[in-house]
Amino acid sequence: MTDKKDLVKRESESIFQTYGRQDVLLVKGSGAHVWDSEGREYLDFVAGIAVNSIGHCHPKLVEAVSRQAAALIHTSNLYYTENQVLLAEELKGLTGMDRAYFCNSGAESIEAALKLVRRSTGRSKIVAAERAFHGRTLGSLGLTHKAAYREPFRPLREAEFVPYNDSEALKAAVNSETGAVFLEPVQGEAGVYVPDGDYLKTARDICDDQGALLILDEVQTGFGRTGRWFAKEHSGVVPDVICLAKAIAGGLPMGAMLARAGAAEAFRKGDHGSTFAGGPLICAAALATIDVIREEKLVERSEDLGRYLKSEIEKLKAQEVRGLGLMVGLDLNCDCKSLVEKALQKGVLINNTGEHTLRLIPPLVVTKEEIDRVVEVIGELL
Repeated sequence: MTDKKDLVKRESESIFQTYGRQDVLLVKGSGAHVWDSEGREYLDFVAGIAVNSIGHCHPKLVEAVSRQAAALIHTSNLYYTENQVLLAEELKGLTGMDRAYFCNSGAESIEAALKLVRRSTGRSKIVAAERAFHGRTLGSLGLTHKAAYREPFRPLREAEFVPYNDSEALKAAVNSETGAVFLEPVQGEAGVYVPDGDYLKTARDICDDQGALLILDEVQTGFGRTGRWFAKEHSGVVPDVICLAKAIAGGLPMGAMLARAGAAEAFRKGDHGSTFAGGPLICAAALATIDVIREEKLVERSEDLGRYLKSEIEKLKAQEVRGLGLMVGLDLNCDCKSLVEKALQKGVLINNTGEHTLRLIPPLVVTKEEIDRVVEVIGELL
């Protein structure tokens, strides 16, 4: 058995100390459950930060990855591979976009979108929202609002930030120099803020009036998380570009940037690239993940159980509860970091996105009984 104390010491001596980790060594997972090195079981309502939507180690995903690994793992993008084309076709059908560019993370999908904006419009001004989180690479960091993230790394190419869900502020900021507006259809890292029903439609109209691209960051909201395949479907808006990652490959690292024909045609050969992106193994994982979501009706399940989770959370002493599908945020009049640590001791994994804010993003395969247990634990701690 791995000695946790020894491993923690070795980690501190060999890995950059950029993460604040909880005091647990996880070694196994299944469905909505994980186990630590001492055999203790936990209910996982973090899901790898909205990544493990089909649960941990889903048998269909494991089988698909194993089968592909035995055949062909990596070739680079110098050659054709079938899985990449199959996945692009799937994503086109699901998103309504016309072309896909594959990458390795959410931040990379944002970086690809930024380059596409420059190629497509020739403009450099970007408008983004306050509280937005779009990534930590130097390009995406310029769109991420939290000053503590940006300040140490300035100068950056920074967006003009406007209040989220404020159509008038957005209209005032977007002009003929604006290349694109980047928006999350639900602000996840900020604490699960859901906009008014007409906000994204108004954003679409504003972009059309000024010749700017509307880019939706669905890295966290995609693949059923909000009770739709993509959160844009709640408002019926069709963006010019959509950025995806997290749940796309069931736990393996992958991202994608998809665009409508007008914008997509701006990229030329050599404009962008990635060694690992869209390889046969990772695309096999993504295809299997999409099959599981479809076959097990996890989008519909997210809507139904998300409604149940929100209604149960609203019975607690929360100042505010927000959310769509199985993506719920709640504000509490307490130290949420301490609450997260106490929940760990009771066998529940949750996370806080702020001093007084919790975010619940369980696997979409979660059951009512598992929801009841997590709500019970939070209630006890409150």
